[in-house]
Amino acid sequence: MPDPRQIAFQVLVKIENDGAYSNLALNQAIRVHKLGGVDSAFVSALVYGVLERQITLDYIIRQYSKIPLRKIETKTKIILRMGLYQLLYMDKVPDSAAVNESVNLAKRQRLHQSAGFINGILRSVTRADQPYKLPDKSDKVRYYSVKYSVPASLVQLWTASYGEANAEQLMRSLSGRPKLFVRVNTLKTDKAALKAALEKEGVVCKDVPALPNALSLSHTGAVENLSAYRHGLFHVQDLSSQLCVHFLNPKPRDVMLDICSAPGGKAFTAAQYMQNRGKLCACDLYDHKLKLIADGARRLGIGIILTSKRDGASGPALPLADKILCDVPCSGLGILSRKPEIRAKEDLIPEELPELQYKILCRSAQYLAHGGTLVYSTCTLNPAENGDNVRRFLEEHPDFRGVPLELPEGITRAVSENDYELTLMPHTAGTDGFYTAALCRR
Repeated sequence: MPDPRQIAFQVLVKIENDGAYSNLALNQAIRVHKLGGVDSAFVSALVYGVLERQITLDYIIRQYSKIPLRKIETKTKIILRMGLYQLLYMDKVPDSAAVNESVNLAKRQRLHQSAGFINGILRSVTRADQPYKLPDKSDKVRYYSVKYSVPASLVQLWTASYGEANAEQLMRSLSGRPKLFVRVNTLKTDKAALKAALEKEGVVCKDVPALPNALSLSHTGAVENLSAYRHGLFHVQDLSSQLCVHFLNPKPRDVMLDICSAPGGKAFTAAQYMQNRGKLCACDLYDHKLKLIADGARRLGIGIILTSKRDGASGPALPLADKILCDVPCSGLGILSRKPEIRAKEDLIPEELPELQYKILCRSAQYLAHGGTLVYSTCTLNPAENGDNVRRFLEEHPDFRGVPLELPEGITRAVSENDYELTLMPHTAGTDGFYTAALCRR
């Protein structure tokens, strides 16, 4: 029987050394080792927990180690993080098991010299009256960075942009696994029938007041193994993205452009709003991403999506459209809970990104028919990529105006903003961090 800690260690090494995506590396390991419920849950909790808390864990290692963190060998450092996470954050793991299994793991990796070092640090933590002390709160950036395991650059950005209280709640909300939302495929079924089908497979389903065809799921296991998924009765999509399409409100027989479409979830939802009637051009720059869109449309029984390989900022002309979705490439700061492997990086905010996004927005707007609607969106929480871009666009394009958004039940703005835009945050809406703005040509 494979050792869950060994498997978690291998996944973390792959992420650290190869830059693997956490969800893909973890899912592959669970599948290869055929892990059952308890072991699968333990490995997942340990991998995601270590990634989410890495800044905090490394801070603690520095407090106990005489060796500078940068000089500790990678595998040794990963085992230390795993041991500390079990000691401090996994209540059901006895301290003795956390220490002994970490030492045994080091020995199995032939890190015999490191085994004593690991043992010493972990035992020192167990003996301490207070395992670690946070930085002094007078240095708010460092304090919040260590407490919530968020890069200092991000602490500075969010506190400056959204206020300290809001930023702290946002940082706190990043820990733990995010909710799983799905969109009912109204081309094949309805919500009641889908709930019944999923509940037969042991899935727990909850209605979402904000949207009639959204569900929140738990106890799913691997979603792609569900019969309802294989038969195309739903697709996975965060509520924030479903709201984005809701504000665009595509209709049957519309011509719609999805400028940066992959992996295609918003295009699938739009096609369902359109009742699979009309024309929907889904664009992306890469062939493998276009294949993802085509495969997803086929599974869901969608026939109106035409994929097109195209650069959003400088691609060839497109037909005039009634509806345009301009969901631009972004820094992804709103989905850090889904990508914990990037949380320890300081270079999360590329300076050149807002200008690229603005070019894509301007280029896309050329193809909007008079009276049509364009929705600009990102899955990030950075004003330079969000409201700043839209305000600049409206100033430089007087033939466009913002369209006031009618917010569904339970959805509130996280910050003070214009009525044509909406910033969603996990702690205010229970969604990913997301920005949407609706524009129309006068």
